[in-house]
Amino acid sequence: MTVSVVLFTSDLRLHDHPPLCAALGPGDETVPLFVRDPAVDRAGFAAPNRLAFLADCLGDLDAGLRERGGRLVVRSGDTVEEVCSVAREAEAEEVHMAAGCSAFAHRREDRLRSALEAAGRRLYVHDGVETAVPAGAVTPQGSDHFAVFTPYFRRWSQERLREPLAAPRRVRVPERIRTEEVPARAAVASVSPGLATGGEREARERLTAWLTGHLDAYADQNDDLAADTTSRLSPYLHFGALSATEVVHRARSRGGPGAEAFVRQLCWRDFHRQVLAARPRAAVEDYRPRGDRWRVGREAEADLRAWREGRTGYPVVDAVMRQMAYEGWAHGRGRLLAASFLTKTLYLDWRAGARHFLELLVDGDVANNQLNWQWMAGTGTDSRPNRVLNPVLQGLRYDPEGVYVRRWVPELGGIEGARIHEPWKLPGLERARYDYPDPLVELADGLARFRQARGQT
Repeated sequence: MTVSVVLFTSDLRLHDHPPLCAALGPGDETVPLFVRDPAVDRAGFAAPNRLAFLADCLGDLDAGLRERGGRLVVRSGDTVEEVCSVAREAEAEEVHMAAGCSAFAHRREDRLRSALEAAGRRLYVHDGVETAVPAGAVTPQGSDHFAVFTPYFRRWSQERLREPLAAPRRVRVPERIRTEEVPARAAVASVSPGLATGGEREARERLTAWLTGHLDAYADQNDDLAADTTSRLSPYLHFGALSATEVVHRARSRGGPGAEAFVRQLCWRDFHRQVLAARPRAAVEDYRPRGDRWRVGREAEADLRAWREGRTGYPVVDAVMRQMAYEGWAHGRGRLLAASFLTKTLYLDWRAGARHFLELLVDGDVANNQLNWQWMAGTGTDSRPNRVLNPVLQGLRYDPEGVYVRRWVPELGGIEGARIHEPWKLPGLERARYDYPDPLVELADGLARFRQARGQT
């Protein structure tokens, strides 16, 4: 009989889990391990919403393992030290884990491999666990990654994905391995009141319900702010409670324009990961510098604070920011609007916006968050770096009757129809009834400032 360790990181599920399936054999024992590493806290990724959602995922993973005769082993400390300690206690010959794409993940894998090999053990790193297509699996001629999405999508679409793996029926865990208590959401403070429930069970129920109820209309409604018919699966994909490979398979099996549009969005997730895997510094530096001299000083700080609080004077932008604060999630179109307003209208550094998003978003990760922000700021992979999303026009297009704005900016609830997107145009006496700020800046002034700063006319 052999013993293996499976290190769970961003793959908190039992269905379609290649490392777990590889570790399990007839009569063998396996230690499912999760390490609460303080290095993650120091890096700024231990935000309350993600800690609460993580606790849900770990509790659900432990419950699923116990139904199969096993349990989740939880340790706190340096990941490499704790994995080696568990492997020593279990007399394990090998450790399995999913490949990551960030610089932190790569350093962790290298350190762990060296430490295990020094003790006569082996590390197996499995690709395609967090993504549908592994980072680096498809590359253009003469480069280590695709810098433009469309050609990447064409190649990505031609890749043959592996078939999803079934969840194991039984998991045998050595009794002698000590564990800490599985974290609980109740122990996390300052959680957004509308935060969704985490875990694989919840994820799979949501996936099935959305595929049958909303996928067909996705191509037409995915940008509709009021309809709110997007999948909301991003937090479950972020924590690995859902397999991206399985989600792609299940969407494609239904077919149609909605499935095609949805799979394209899943491809964006893989695209950003292959960019970050090849260019780790893109997490903190411009992928394509534009010579920006972002605004600084007291006025800039005041504008940033108003943007964070949802008090910019532009209702659709404020609605997005308030939804994010309440739910720890926001509509994808809304995120783009908020990012465009901060970087192109207020001309504030995208990194300040990215930090705020990471403080709140339950699905916030380095690849999607940082590279989407750069895409909108014009310093990333976008082939049109100077695009600007006008919040009034975008509101009229994607929330024409103001339903979304009234949902999240209730102080404007008395304004009917499309007029809600320009409250500053209301007659004086009517406008005075609403406790809502004037716009921070005129749109034309903001655009002129942005163009001037980039040396454009």
